[in-house]
Amino acid sequence: MTSLKHDTLQHLDRGTPAVFLWSARLLPAMIAGQFLLAGQALFGGQSWAMHSTLGTLIALPLIVLVVGAAAFRHLRGFGWWAGVIFGLYILQVLLGAAGPAALAFHPFNAALLLTASLVLLFKVERRRSHHL
Repeated sequence: MTSLKHDTLQHLDRGTPAVFLWSARLLPAMIAGQFLLAGQALFGGQSWAMHSTLGTLIALPLIVLVVGAAAFRHLRGFGWWAGVIFGLYILQVLLGAAGPAALAFHPFNAALLLTASLVLLFKVERRRSHHL
């Protein structure tokens, strides 16, 4: 049984803002889309432009998660994971902009980014399930 003293389960009566919930849901889907677009660019003859565009758009739900975790006291338990994801995202952008040697780490970091975003989504959904 999960203890309700866990930091992400505090103040359940305040709920989870819809924009925070949907950002947590959208982030892993967008990152998974990045894998698909990279595969299309590598093996399907597509341009890298869509991969780059979606990579930029990933910042929007990520900013919502980081700001939401910092601004709302009852969401502060998500701050650590939101911060980790933000750091991995910044590293991802830097790896993508660097030369070929650094670009070799780009897919590995993307896998870490997807994993961390799924962990955050699990925690947000767990909070939501305790609220219902």
